[in-house]
Amino acid sequence: MSISGELPGEGSDGEEEVFIDEEDIIHEITIDEEDLPDRDEEDDDVGDGIGRGGFCLELQLSVYAKFSLSAPPFFCQLASQIVLEEIEKPADDDVLSCSITFHDLHLSHQQCFIMQSNGYFRFQLIQKTSLMILRTHFLATKASCYTRNPTDASLVASGGKDDRGFLWRIGSDEGALELTGHKDTVGTVAFSSDGNLLACGSFDGQINVWNTAARALKGTLEGSGSGFEWLKWHPRGHLIIAGSEDCNVWMWNADHNAIINTFVGHSNTVTCGDFTPDGKLICTGSDDASLRIWDPRSAQSRHVIRDFIEFSMECVFVEHIFELVDGHGYHTDGLTCLSMTLDSQTVVSGSKDSSVHAVNVNSGQIVGSLVGHTTSIECVGISSSYGWVATGSMDQKLIIWDLTHQSSRCTCEHDEGVTSLAWLGSSRYVASGCIDGKVRIWDSLSGDCAREFSGHADVVQSMAITADGNAMVSVSSDGSARVFDISMFK
Repeated sequence: MSISGELPGEGSDGEEEVFIDEEDIIHEITIDEEDLPDRDEEDDDVGDGIGRGGFCLELQLSVYAKFSLSAPPFFCQLASQIVLEEIEKPADDDVLSCSITFHDLHLSHQQCFIMQSNGYFRFQLIQKTSLMILRTHFLATKASCYTRNPTDASLVASGGKDDRGFLWRIGSDEGALELTGHKDTVGTVAFSSDGNLLACGSFDGQINVWNTAARALKGTLEGSGSGFEWLKWHPRGHLIIAGSEDCNVWMWNADHNAIINTFVGHSNTVTCGDFTPDGKLICTGSDDASLRIWDPRSAQSRHVIRDFIEFSMECVFVEHIFELVDGHGYHTDGLTCLSMTLDSQTVVSGSKDSSVHAVNVNSGQIVGSLVGHTTSIECVGISSSYGWVATGSMDQKLIIWDLTHQSSRCTCEHDEGVTSLAWLGSSRYVASGCIDGKVRIWDSLSGDCAREFSGHADVVQSMAITADGNAMVSVSSDGSARVFDISMFK
C-alpha cells in the first residue's frame, strides 16, 4: 500500500486526499464534521447491522493531526470496539503523532475510512482476516450451525440459540432474511441438493422448510414434539431425515409436508446421521453407543453395530451385530459424528469414548479402528480425493488417517479442543475450528499449518465450504458468521 500527499502544515491547507493502491480501495467517503454521529448513534447503528457485510482487516493507523484537535477523528461504521485513545501534547511540536494497531477491524461495504478536513490519516494494511462478517444472532446468544447452498456459491444460512435462522448472501448488501417461527434453538440447517429449499430444525420439535427463491416459508414438519439434533436431505430429492431426542429418526416428503417413515430402534437420542451418497441407505448414530444402517423404504434396520450381541425381541429378523470381529470392538459410549465414503461402502464414526471405527455399510462388519485420540471425538470428515479421514477431538488434536491401512499420516496440534472440520473440496487441505475461536488450514500431506484465521471470540461451532470452493464460512458461539477467502487452497 502506498500513500501520497503532504501532511497538514507542510504546504497544504490540511485537506489533502489520501491515495491508496487501487487494489486496496474498498470505498471512499467524504464527510463533514457536523455529519459525524454521536457515540450513542454509532452504537445504535451497530446494533441495527443485521444482514450487512463488511471487510475484516488488521490495520495499523498512523495519525497526524493539528494540536487544535482534542483527539484524532477516526470513525468506522460497524466497529464499536474501536475507542480513540487520548494522546498527550508533544513537548516541542504542535502536531500530534501516534501509531495504533487495530486487530480484527470490521469495515462495512458502504462506510470504511473517514478523513476529516483538518486531520491526516495513514493506513497500512497488515492482513485481511476475513472477507465478511455477519452479526445476525444476538451476541448474548450463540450461533450454532451453518450450511451453504450446493448450487449458489454465495447463498448461505445459519441458525442460533436465539431461536432464529438467517438466509444471507456473501458479498451482498441485501438484508439477511430472518427465519422466524421457532420457540427454541435452531440447531441444524440444510439446503436441499438442488438448492431450492432450506430446512431449519429446532429443539422445539419442528422443522421449517423455506423456499429460497421466494424467500418465504413453504411448510412446517413435525414429529413427536421432541427436539431435533440434526437433519439431512436426500442427495437427489426433497426427502428429509432428522434425528430426534425421542430416540427415533423421522423422514418426510418436503414437497407435500408429509411424514413418510419413522425409524424406531435406538434407545437414546439420535445424535448423527445421513443418507449414503447413493441415497439407498441411511446410517444413524446414537447416545446408546450404536450405529444403525436402515432401509429407507421399509424403515427396518439392516444392521445394528454395537459392542455386544443382541437379537430382535420379536425374533422376526436377526439384527447383525458384531463384537470383536477381526479384533475390532465398537464404541462403548455415545456416538457424536459420522461420515461416509463417496462410494457409499464405508461409514466412519466417532464417539465420546475417544474411539473411531469404520464399518462396511453393506455387511455391517467393523472393518477398521483408528486409535490415537484420548478424549471425545467431536468431528470426522473423509477426503473426496485421497481416501483419507480427518478426526478432531477435545484432546487438542486433528489427526489425518490413511483409512486403507488404518494408520495415522500426521497429527495437527492445537492449543485447545477441535470442534469442527471441513475438507477444502478435492484438495489436500483440511480446515479445523477450535475452542479458541481460530480457524486453521492444514496440509494433510505434511501436517503443517498453512494458514490461521482469527477473529471469532468464542468456540467455532460449524463451518463449510462454498460451492465454488473460493470461500469458507464459520459460525461461532460469539454470535457471528465469518467468511474467509480460501481460493489459494483449491
